[in-house]
Amino acid sequence: FGKLRVIYWLQLIESTKNTKYMKLPCYVSYVLLIFLRSAWPFFLSFFIIKMQFISTATVFLEFWKRRRAVLTYDWDLIDWEDEEEELRPQFEAKYSQVERVNPITGKPEPFQPFPDKLSRLMVSVSGIFFMISLVLTAVFAVVVYRLVAMEQFASFKWYFIKKYWQFATSGTGVCINFMIIMSLNVVYEKVAYLLTDLEHPRTESEWENSFALKMFLFQFVNLNSSIFYIAFFLGRFAGRPGKYNKLFNRWRLEECHPSGCLIDLCLQMGVIMVLKQMWNNFMELGYPLLQNWWSRRKMKRRGQSMEHKISLPQWEKDWNLQPMNLHGLMDEYLEMVLQFGFTTIFVAAFPLAPLLALLNNIIEIRLDAYKFVTQWRRPMPARATDIGIWYGILEGIGVLAVITNAFVIAITSDYIPRFVYAYKYGPCTDQGYRQEKCLKGYVNSSLSVFDLSELGMGYSGYCRFSLSYRYRDYRAPPWSSTPYEFTLQFWHVLAARLAFIIVFEHLVFGIKSFIAYLIPDMPKDLCDRMRREKYLVQEMMYEAELEHLQRERKKNGKQYHHEWP
Repeated sequence: FGKLRVIYWLQLIESTKNTKYMKLPCYVSYVLLIFLRSAWPFFLSFFIIKMQFISTATVFLEFWKRRRAVLTYDWDLIDWEDEEEELRPQFEAKYSQVERVNPITGKPEPFQPFPDKLSRLMVSVSGIFFMISLVLTAVFAVVVYRLVAMEQFASFKWYFIKKYWQFATSGTGVCINFMIIMSLNVVYEKVAYLLTDLEHPRTESEWENSFALKMFLFQFVNLNSSIFYIAFFLGRFAGRPGKYNKLFNRWRLEECHPSGCLIDLCLQMGVIMVLKQMWNNFMELGYPLLQNWWSRRKMKRRGQSMEHKISLPQWEKDWNLQPMNLHGLMDEYLEMVLQFGFTTIFVAAFPLAPLLALLNNIIEIRLDAYKFVTQWRRPMPARATDIGIWYGILEGIGVLAVITNAFVIAITSDYIPRFVYAYKYGPCTDQGYRQEKCLKGYVNSSLSVFDLSELGMGYSGYCRFSLSYRYRDYRAPPWSSTPYEFTLQFWHVLAARLAFIIVFEHLVFGIKSFIAYLIPDMPKDLCDRMRREKYLVQEMMYEAELEHLQRERKKNGKQYHHEWP
């Protein structure tokens, strides 16, 4: 299959090993949660576990870099692209009239002027932003659906749906969002192909990198936009009782579940990840199986018997199989990279993502092997030195994972408010964090009071036993001098969240950099082999030059001053 396919298989196996190692933090978390039950150890264990997840991703990237260096050397592909890659025929046909001398080879070659390249790049970037805005529009449509469904499910005639209207709203919203994601992916591929051809890349590797980057941006935004909305925006702008914000002055903005936004975020990630894995596995194996079955059926209709088919040579039998995707292994890499993002970016909200990724990779290896050998035609061999732009994308996902996990822990979850309460307002303020009653009274501290009489006489039925009710927020009571203003505890929590984000990011980035520094890019034995090879080449060049000088001396009878006696 060529070195390009071998690199894909090795990368898939390495990613499977990585997800297997990411189970270790889960085991550590179980032990910590069993034996450490107070507020501070629980928070510390959660903090350490998330750093272990992100550090494992860094180790995976560094060891893949070492593996890639060994493969490149063993296959004699060092600096292959710079020396041997040819221009694309489309590029030569477009710019055959504009030539310049290559400063490396000294030969004239087609050249793309900078103004033409800049104008095409601007059009391509505009197309990318337009498609991203289309994704955001789809997310807004899902948000509007959730607002309408929330109102309908809350007044539904079935008691079960009326009781669990929030879960019904989230579940149906996730399913609709998934259908929109899969529908838009078909459009994105065609748009990315047109925009990449419009740029007229110089070489085939430049075309593949440009196309892969567009597809990743499209599908990453398409897949994660709703998740980012739930993690960082859901319930943040809903307002307060008596002053709720409404969309189009009609629908009240959605709020998180009373237990927090992590429930909605976990449900969103779990449903999308499981459904997408099932859909991808079906499209990778089930669709080629159906196509090949239909091809065999058409052959029978044409009167070609099975005996005639058996007598055909193997290459002619393979011709009836499905051709490989025009984009090669781009879809395979894209699936693995998006899965890597799921296992790292929001791992704080969905710790089961590495386990699901491990199970999917185990199945993926078998499905891909069966697909490549039995369902697809054998592709043309191709040379490659690495996985191309995908490694840079993986590194970018690792950086983004640090930032998003910091915000998820600090803003989306309740760990910072709990920690602030236990440290500043709880019963264990002056006694440390070793007692289990440090969070006693936390729920009451996180609730504010609203006076129902402010809503008017229409709510008198709710005031039979009390003229007030509690809601989640840090606001002053209605009888204070500044009613419904943020309390001092709110600002303490906000300051602690910002401080945690800064400390977490700097600490994890420091750990990532330290791990990358400890793991060299090339193994020591490979460095020794390369130095040995360089030394032998220098010795051969020296001996060849010495023999040449000796022949010249014998031929001319002269002795050069720089020659050894």
